[in-house]
Amino acid sequence: MNDPGSNVARHLRIAATDRPDGLATKSPTAVTANGEVIHEVRSFLQLDQASDAATEYFSRSGITQGTRVLLAVRPGHDLIVGMFGLLKLGALPIAIDPGMGWSTFLDCVRRSRPSALVGVRTASLLSRLPFAAFHSLTHRVTVGDSAWRQALAARPQSPRPLAEVSPDTLAAILFTSGSTGAPKGVCYTHGMFDAQIELVRSTYDIRPGETDMAMLPLFALFNPALGSTTITPLLDPSRPLAADPAPLVAALIAEKVTSSFGSPAIWGKIADHCEARGLKLPDLRRLLIAGAPVSGELLAKLRVVAPNCVTHTPYGATECLPVTTITAEKLLGEARQLALLGQGTCVGRPVSGVEIRVIRETDGPIAIIAEATPCAVGEIGEIIATGPSVTREYDGLPEATRLAKIADGDRVWHRMGDLGSVDASGRLFFLGRRVEKVRAADGGLPTESLEPAFRQHPHVFRCALIGIGEAPDQTPALVVEPRAGHFPETEADRTRFIAELRDLARINPQADRVKHIVFQRALPVDVRHNAKIHRLQLAKEWTARPAR
Repeated sequence: MNDPGSNVARHLRIAATDRPDGLATKSPTAVTANGEVIHEVRSFLQLDQASDAATEYFSRSGITQGTRVLLAVRPGHDLIVGMFGLLKLGALPIAIDPGMGWSTFLDCVRRSRPSALVGVRTASLLSRLPFAAFHSLTHRVTVGDSAWRQALAARPQSPRPLAEVSPDTLAAILFTSGSTGAPKGVCYTHGMFDAQIELVRSTYDIRPGETDMAMLPLFALFNPALGSTTITPLLDPSRPLAADPAPLVAALIAEKVTSSFGSPAIWGKIADHCEARGLKLPDLRRLLIAGAPVSGELLAKLRVVAPNCVTHTPYGATECLPVTTITAEKLLGEARQLALLGQGTCVGRPVSGVEIRVIRETDGPIAIIAEATPCAVGEIGEIIATGPSVTREYDGLPEATRLAKIADGDRVWHRMGDLGSVDASGRLFFLGRRVEKVRAADGGLPTESLEPAFRQHPHVFRCALIGIGEAPDQTPALVVEPRAGHFPETEADRTRFIAELRDLARINPQADRVKHIVFQRALPVDVRHNAKIHRLQLAKEWTARPAR
């Protein structure tokens, strides 16, 4: 029998009941001449009432339980209202990253088959263009227009009943970033969201009344369920690395933000800004940095910038999050030295309820767990994970599901697509994406087995190990993106930079396998985090031109 108590939107209702006057959202409206960020403030009761009103408006607009809804709303209060309004109705929000490229975006829309759109005016207008991807749309709600504002102003007299769902009912479809392939829609049930909320709360000891600034919009959706105030950052989610760090830091300080999530790229900008101006973030107690390996230099810098903060680097994916976690303190100790030596980046131990294994690499599908061959302690292989928040399938992609999932009775293991190893104490070491491993005649080279040794140079912003040529006879090469102001403009500068890199990397016994070191002003990165490097794209580009 369906249980209305299983609807994940109930967490907002609980917050509105327990802490009606607690601050739920602070949305930026302006920046003053002296850099102060002005926010519009709403309580949990106001947020619950606004999402109830949105649910009623969606229902009148033809959206019903089970309707697939393309959600195209800017980060902040309206995104939270729209998401919870749809969840309360039992509709299926579809979240696709902005900025992934028009053709890729259209392909994601086409495959997800939405029959309704809830979006800003620009999204509503674009959806009327004659593209096949939009042919399935029969209902549109424009967020922010006069009808929307009028609907949200008409607050319900009593709380609206939540749609009756079970823990296994599909709740939403969230797209992967597509950093090493086409983005895929991940199917989340209400029960999986519940498990994820509980994992995040218990793993990081998040308590009601905290103030959070999530640099990734979808992570802000956890906050109402956790009882945290959401501070919306002033950044474009499709170009986070282009953000001005000044208003971000101003808001972090003025709003006494206690917790934040972001990529290494955006937190690198914030740390540099604070360091250059002697600014501190004294109220920050918890920082989660994910999306790509985090350099020891950034972690050390954050120790100074945020002296009262514990920095965590969780490991996971859209399909299962979190999987493991580790603190900066542990990363900057013995694990840092092991990374330089080539063991990979330590991503910690599994969070409660999650189990990980490392298995021998397999190209095709693995139907059941008995068909997987476990790796020995310290042996590099493919990382798999299972747990209550691990998703079971991709939307409309049965072949991708078959390749990524392994049945194990009532459980499902997810193949992370990453290489790694587990040491004798149970710590997981990340060695890079499996498809990005350099496959040379003298053996494979996982990217994270070498990159940390070269990344330690103070003038390296980021670097990528790639294979030039065709597998299995690729030539290992390193592409370096120097920090601003340090690009080698002359042959002498280039020769000196390469010599310094090779000298630093000597600590790694495999460093000499890198045959070429080349420089590029900007490496191609993913849209979501602006941190995951598109190494396959780089390999194709550098294969097409002679390496220097």
